[in-house]
Amino acid sequence: MSLLENVPLIAAVIATAIAQILKVVLVLATERRWAFERMLETGGMPSSHSATVAGLATSVGLVEGWGSPFFALALVFGGIVMYDATGIRRAAGMHAQMLNDLVDELAHLFDEGFQPQALKTLLGHTYPQVVVGAIIGVATGAAVSV
Repeated sequence: MSLLENVPLIAAVIATAIAQILKVVLVLATERRWAFERMLETGGMPSSHSATVAGLATSVGLVEGWGSPFFALALVFGGIVMYDATGIRRAAGMHAQMLNDLVDELAHLFDEGFQPQALKTLLGHTYPQVVVGAIIGVATGAAVSV
């Protein structure tokens, strides 16, 4: 089997693409602007991380069987990724926002030559973002694998 015939991999890649494209569409719908850069960013609605691992696990379950060790591996891996997205990565984004706010408050204390760069704050996901990403992934994995 070649890489291009690997159905679980194809499902994961398509689920990622759908989630990332939806980020751009949602910004267009809510803010009335094109934000193509959102396709390459982490965080936000929907979670492409969740879509990817849910698409992978669903496809592996359908292709290899729900009782296979491959499905178990994909499921556990997916759970860790989703947990991390709502926990550690989300907390890191919140900390970055607090630091950015602090830098703005104290900007008058910095030397003229020192201009701190704002930290990236859109890192993690809320629970609804993860759930929507997982739904996209499961639907994509099922559609690609049948």
